Amino acid sequence: MIAIIDYGAGNTASIINVLEELKADFVLSNDKKIIQSADKIILPGVGEASSAMKKLNELNLVDELRYTTKPFLGICLGMQLLFTKTEEGNAECLNVIPGEVKKFNFANIKVPHMGWNEIIKLNNDEMLRGIDNKTFFYFAHSYYVPQNDFSTSFSNYGLNFSSSVRYKNFFGVQFHPEKSAVQGIQIIKNFLSL
Repeated sequence: MIAIIDYGAGNTASIINVLEELKADFVLSNDKKIIQSADKIILPGVGEASSAMKKLNELNLVDELRYTTKPFLGICLGMQLLFTKTEEGNAECLNVIPGEVKKFNFANIKVPHMGWNEIIKLNNDEMLRGIDNKTFFYFAHSYYVPQNDFSTSFSNYGLNFSSSVRYKNFFGVQFHPEKSAVQGIQIIKNFLSL
């Protein structure tokens, strides 16, 4: 069973639709016992980082997520929250992966970065299995994770940023697989097959 973390910062409906389409066994919950009994965890995320972390703290889920050994997928804000801290609301994050989330700060490029963009694969991480290099995914974000030692792919929007990351059992994607057509569904399938 997959636990989708329900913490008020998720665009959970579209993820639920994909999981239902794939006939996956899942539950939307913020109950620690249910999350502990799950085989895998998805942390979706649309919204603001500091309020998302505040909510995870209120729900007493920070350590549960930080120390899990289960396959874990962070999507968009959910990926950013895996890092040490973020410039968004100057918040401390889950601190699973070292690094700081930055704000796109361009005079001449529109922020947020919204729409389709290609990813350049840096390795053959299992989350990117069946995905060709330079495949397009759907993005919607104003903050980014700089390319780092844990990046499995990057994209360019005025600068190179991490479009996917991996650290041990933690996987993150900056794009929205649930809004990225067949290639996005492939990402979800890859996660289900871990």
